[in-house]
Amino acid sequence: MTNRRTFIKKTTLATTGVVLGSSVISAKSYRNIIGANDRVVLGSIGIRSRGYELLKSFTSMYNDNVVVKTLCDVDSDLFAERLKIASKNQNGNVPGTETDMRRMFEDKDIDAVVSAVPNHWHALSAIWACQAGKHVYVEKPSSHNVWEGRKMVEAARKYDRVVQVGLQNRSIPNVMQAMEFLHRGGIGEVFMARGTCFKPRDSFGISADSKPPANLDYDKWLGPASYREYNEKRGHYNWHWHWNTGNGDTGNQGPHQFDIARWGLNKKVHPVKVQSMGGIFGISPQECSQETPNTQTSVFEYEDGKILEFETRGRYTNAEAPLGVKIGNLFFGTEGWLEINGSTWKAYKGKETEAFAGSGMAEGAEVGGDSSFRTAPDSKGHYANFIDSVRSGNRFDLNCDVEVGHRSTVLPLIANIAYRVGETLRFNGEFEEFIDNEEADLMLTRKYRYPYIVPKNV
Repeated sequence: MTNRRTFIKKTTLATTGVVLGSSVISAKSYRNIIGANDRVVLGSIGIRSRGYELLKSFTSMYNDNVVVKTLCDVDSDLFAERLKIASKNQNGNVPGTETDMRRMFEDKDIDAVVSAVPNHWHALSAIWACQAGKHVYVEKPSSHNVWEGRKMVEAARKYDRVVQVGLQNRSIPNVMQAMEFLHRGGIGEVFMARGTCFKPRDSFGISADSKPPANLDYDKWLGPASYREYNEKRGHYNWHWHWNTGNGDTGNQGPHQFDIARWGLNKKVHPVKVQSMGGIFGISPQECSQETPNTQTSVFEYEDGKILEFETRGRYTNAEAPLGVKIGNLFFGTEGWLEINGSTWKAYKGKETEAFAGSGMAEGAEVGGDSSFRTAPDSKGHYANFIDSVRSGNRFDLNCDVEVGHRSTVLPLIANIAYRVGETLRFNGEFEEFIDNEEADLMLTRKYRYPYIVPKNV
């Protein structure tokens, strides 16, 4: 827990205001904030798309003594609209703005940062923040490659920072309930988990390279990634489908369901084997610059023989299981099976077709006479869990510590490597490297572009 901020110490509250970005909170208003010593001051990095949703959520916590002081993005056109919503949610208090996250990290008033930058920036933004003494909420996947993900964990531990990864299912009561049900033997021993990402996506087209728009600092946007000329079809959101900046849908939506699959299997180690195959179907490479597969099947094997399957379908498809699972999970045990669709779950015994347990069911959700599964556990949500953990300064209070997020992120990352090299790969989890495959090992990291270099020693 950090002490009261410098800007509070330097301000005489009885006669002056507290400056927040470009706005002023009156002394009277400040006294009305509950628990001023527990105030959490945030910086928000990346405010487009997912970042906009996070901004709305965290600024809505203003009455819970959470303040977003600064917005940071390399696209200056985003500020006007984002400042409006931040001001509305924060009772008229308008954050300041930055286009360089390093300037934000220099601000001693800021306790923690919320990072929703593109995947290739996740690791470096989090490491820089930890080095500056900030706690971090970082979106999934936790990193763009395996090596830099491990560096994030090292930085969090070295600087004793709370780092939460945005795998929000870890804080959803019904999902938490389903995981506990599995771990207590609700369907016997779970021997296989399946994750699905069925998201039909059409071609986003192709265009020629061009000069970046004046409102975009392209050098900072590219950051650690290899240099490529600006192309609008590789920019906003479309960066997901190019290897230089993204990880395809297997590494986009996928991490959420990979995380649930690993969680349900109760695996706190990496798999020992991975294979993945697929391709781009229904979209012509002459009409779209997409590089990542839109159809991909990946299979992982753990040392004890248990299996994790994952399927990405980017074209038109049916759903699976009675709940109509498209973005969800299935678990198979020695005594039955379980399905999760969003926050809804149902479990089935043996060959029975009627669920005997599930979310919202008043009867039957018992294991060995334990009826605690009839009520989902309490949860204030993923964002509130992060804020509470920042206040306590205790990483063990987190629902998804960076180590947890990293282990779930490794799964789609090594699946993509297996897909790209076209081989079944053996993986040494202790050292996070492949066994006897130099080509695959090279893809565990990347060549970083100066000065946006993930350091070997964080």
